[in-house]
Formats: sequence, C-alpha cells, structure tokens
Amino acid sequence: MELLDLLQQAGPTLFRGVGYTLVFAVASMLGGLLLGFPLAIARILPSRMARWPASTYVSLMRGTPLLVQIFVIYYGLPSIGISFSPLTAGVLALSLNAGAYLSESLRGAILGVHTGQWSASYSIGLNYWQTLRYIVIPQAIRIAVPSMSNTLISLIKDTSLVSVITVTELMLATKEIIAVTFRPLPLYLAAAAIYWCLSLCFERLQSRLESKLGQAHKSN
Repeated sequence: MELLDLLQQAGPTLFRGVGYTLVFAVASMLGGLLLGFPLAIARILPSRMARWPASTYVSLMRGTPLLVQIFVIYYGLPSIGISFSPLTAGVLALSLNAGAYLSESLRGAILGVHTGQWSASYSIGLNYWQTLRYIVIPQAIRIAVPSMSNTLISLIKDTSLVSVITVTELMLATKEIIAVTFRPLPLYLAAAAIYWCLSLCFERLQSRLESKLGQAHKSN
C-alpha cells in the first residue's frame, strides 16, 4: 500500500517528464532526418569535396559521446557568445547526433536499391537527381524504416542525458521525486518501466508501418 501511495504521489511529475521525453525524441528525430538526408546523399556523390565534409561529420558525431556533445553545446558555446536554452540545446545536441546515425541508415538503404533501378530510370530519360528523388529514395525509405525506428527508440532512452542540463524530462523528474521521498529503488524501477513501455509502443508502430509498406510494395 505504501508503494502504491508513493507511485500515485509521483505520477503527475513522472508523466510531465514523459511529455518532455516524447517532445525531445520526436523533435530530435525530425531534426536528425532533416540533417541525415543531405548527409547521406553527400556521402554517395562522386565528388570527394562533397563526401569528405559529410564523412568527417559522421565520424565525429559517432566517435564522441553524446554527453560530451551536450556539454559542448550548452556549456561550451556560451564562451564564444553562442547561448541556447536547455530545451533548445538538448534538442540540438540530440538532432546533430541522430543525424549522423540516420545518414548511415539512409546511405545504406540508398545503396541497397538494386542498380537496375538506376539503369531503367536513365533509359526513360531521367537524370541522376530525378532518379534519386522519384525512384531510389522512395524505395530506400522503405528499406531504412527498421533502422530509423531503432534510432527513434534509442533517442527515447538518450533523452535521459539532457537531465544534466536541467531539462525536466523523465529522468530528472524521477530524481526530483527521489530527493523528496528518499525512495530511489521503486522510483528508478518505475522510470525504467516507463521507458520500456514507450519503446514497446514505438516498436509496435514500427511493425505496423513495415507491414503497410510491405503491402504497398507488393501491390505495386
């Protein structure tokens, strides 16, 4: 009974944290996609001048901890006159990081489209960019759905890191309740259960989306 009372007391604060967590994850996923598409395309272009900056960026983002990237944006940039609110800094850091991983998923998916699609497109008069836009990218998105969904699920968990810059997402909300109740074990377990439920929901959405895309592909 005492545990139930504790969870009821913590409920409003935890659900407020869930709201911030979802906002961070979805906004960062959209930002990552906006960045990931041009990065992926740049990395498959014949020109080294286009590939090198994109490859360097992806290597940098994948090769450094997300927590360090958050610190650089929120605590480091103000030293050169660039400041962001905690919310903006968190979304920016997660978006920049997700963009690198999404670009690799998209690049692999684009390269996974059969080369015959390119030849067929050229034969009907489409140029490189038209083929990429109308033929290759739509197929690549279908191929990339599982890996992009995994990135979104990872983002949901990675939002816990923005608690270090005082954003009241789920993890910081949990810590605030623990500071008052001094009951870390049940509250951390409750937070873990919420993260798990959110991940399960998005896994279910991923499965349904894959099924619909598969049916659409067969009908074509």
